[in-house]
Amino acid sequence: MNFSELFTNPGLGVMSTAAADGSVNSAVYARPHVIDDTTLVWGMTDKRTYRNICENRHASFLFKTSSPGFSGIRLTLELIRTEEEGELLETIKANADVVVGPGAGAAVTHAVWFRVTEIRELI
Repeated sequence: MNFSELFTNPGLGVMSTAAADGSVNSAVYARPHVIDDTTLVWGMTDKRTYRNICENRHASFLFKTSSPGFSGIRLTLELIRTEEEGELLETIKANADVVVGPGAGAAVTHAVWFRVTEIRELI
C-alpha cells in the first residue's frame, strides 16, 4: 500500500479508539504523516482519542476518498510511542493551522506514532 499516494487524495478520515473499560470513541481526523509503509503519525490534542490510546494501544482509522463509490481503506493500528516535542510535532502544528484554521496547531500537544497491523478495503 502506497500511503503517501493514497493520502494526497481528498477525503475524510475517522479515528476510532476504546478506553480501558471498553467505551468507544470515533473522531474526524486529518490524514496522517507517512513515515514508511508501516508507520503513520497523527497530531493529537489532550482529548478523548488521546486518553483512550494511552489506556488501550489499539485503534482503527478509516479513510474514505472523495471519489465516487466506496474508495478508501480501513487500517488497524497499534501505538508505538508518543512525542510531546520535536520537529515532527512542530510540522504537525503548522499543518493544523493551514488545514483546520489559524490557531488550531496550538491545541496539538502530541505526535502519536502507530504501526499499521492490518489494511482492509472499505468493502
